[in-house]
Amino acid sequence: METINSLKSWAEAAPQLIAVAMGRVPADLVIRGGQWVNVHTREVLPGHDVAVVAGRFAYIGPDAGHCIGPDTKVIEAEGRYMIPGLVDGHMHIESGMLTPAEFAAAVIPHGTTTMFTDPHEIANVLGLSGVRMMHDEAALQPVNIFTQMPSCAPSAPGLETTGFEISAEDVAEAMGWPGIIGLGEMMNFPGVVAGDAKMLAEMAATMRAGKTVGGHYASPDLGHRFAAYVAGGAADDHEGTCETDAIARVRQGMRSMMRLGSAWYDVETQITAVTERGLDPRSFILCTDDCHSGTLVNEGHMNRVLRHAIACGCDPLIALQMCTINTATHFGLERELGSITPGRRADMILTSDLRTLPIEQVIARGVTVAKDGVLKVPCPHYDWPAAARQTVNLGKRLTADDFAIRAPGGANTVTARVIGVVENQAPTKALTAELGVAEGLVSADPAIDIAQIALVERHRGTGGVVNGFVSGFGYQGRMAMGSTVAHDSHHMIVVGTDREMMAAAANRLGEMGGGITVWKDGAEIAAVPLPIAGLMSDAPAAKVAAAAQRMVAAMAECGCSLNNAYMQHSLLALVVIPEIRISDLGLVDVTRFQLTPLFKEPGEA
Repeated sequence: METINSLKSWAEAAPQLIAVAMGRVPADLVIRGGQWVNVHTREVLPGHDVAVVAGRFAYIGPDAGHCIGPDTKVIEAEGRYMIPGLVDGHMHIESGMLTPAEFAAAVIPHGTTTMFTDPHEIANVLGLSGVRMMHDEAALQPVNIFTQMPSCAPSAPGLETTGFEISAEDVAEAMGWPGIIGLGEMMNFPGVVAGDAKMLAEMAATMRAGKTVGGHYASPDLGHRFAAYVAGGAADDHEGTCETDAIARVRQGMRSMMRLGSAWYDVETQITAVTERGLDPRSFILCTDDCHSGTLVNEGHMNRVLRHAIACGCDPLIALQMCTINTATHFGLERELGSITPGRRADMILTSDLRTLPIEQVIARGVTVAKDGVLKVPCPHYDWPAAARQTVNLGKRLTADDFAIRAPGGANTVTARVIGVVENQAPTKALTAELGVAEGLVSADPAIDIAQIALVERHRGTGGVVNGFVSGFGYQGRMAMGSTVAHDSHHMIVVGTDREMMAAAANRLGEMGGGITVWKDGAEIAAVPLPIAGLMSDAPAAKVAAAAQRMVAAMAECGCSLNNAYMQHSLLALVVIPEIRISDLGLVDVTRFQLTPLFKEPGEA
């Protein structure tokens, strides 16, 4: 395998770049005879060569023969398109169930050479030390992984309890780390609108450092509250789901980040702002937010998003701008990456078609990192300490009784609030269901697609369990599914139709140190061990993807037919996205940002 040399800054490399461009010194690499896709001018220029030295582009022109010396490596493009390496503008590596090293190894063959990642999942479990671990492993990789300092742990103070909290002082400290590019998505938008001192201090520390404040505005209210949120400093938003959302954001000077992840399909409904309304595409960015390992291995990463945007009617060159130069510009890195132009990092893809986008060769910092889908460079691992591998603390062995839901005294039936899962979307619906009472207990009712959900506290070993109901998975028979991936507080979510199975699933997760488990008729039928923070595996992506694929099949064997239902499962405790969620403190009405009882009072509307 080839290795990546340390990258000099443009200022440090400028003498070499000039010398190569003038032909006084030979290039390290020349790519010859390609079609130069220029994302600055939105042109395709045939018959061009590219010369690289010190990991940066030095010369792009019709003939780079003067840059070739006896030791210059030459790649024949043979008329293929030379496009910039792809950039993911918003994502969470932990959601891929992989460490940064294994995530990079999975996406490099798909042409992703830059990622802007917010490790707020591990921040909820391990705090600032966990963020530093992610940052440090990211810095070892042969591609560009920029870290956004998490802003909200907990994401909704007063409505959930996390393993650790992120403070304004933590944010200010992290702004001095070399790989920190800005503040991660500011999910506590009610706090910003209300003038919460902690949220404003985090944003101020970021802006004083000259860095970008990431946004997250998961509300349909585009009136005064939205205007106030933008005024607070959030520079982008990925929570839009329709054309109106996208337009509102770019009109206010934000970047609209349109996502296609494993479960979120929000590009098609928003890109019409460009393809039909004709808005200037410079303020639109494509991202994943997020892809699990199965998607990465079997379908792709940003190449998948790019193809999808083109299939939705977007001009290929405009779509390419949305996942290269637009993103780089947004984060203040237009003169560092995102285009094939002098001085920029030599990140490039060779492809024979701009629509189907076969990723035939990937170059990062002037080195071939993947060819024909095969990784060609090492992706170094961080030495994760024991503290990062021992994070599931239940405090006791759980029993079926911990998952018992007792009815109000004397009730024969109850009207229960139910979390309604919406396929392919992050929001849920606040539903109700009439459920019977037997021996004082209220149970799941698979006949009407009502399963039980429980949130099990796993950070401090309190033994606490909060129970409720969920609809939309279609589970049947005696089953349970448990996961320590439970955005954002990452306690443990168990969904099932049988209390004994739910207890078995929870205890199994405690034994294996975190991950995902599926139980049916008294036995475990699938498991995905995620020993690092209960969120990630440091095993190769293909191995994790195979286990995840078996997990998805196991969910189907239990009656679930939802697309990417695991992603829906993992978000059931995400108390910043409407309408209703569950936390360690109870059921949360996210439209009002307050706790709400599981049962409605008689006569209550």
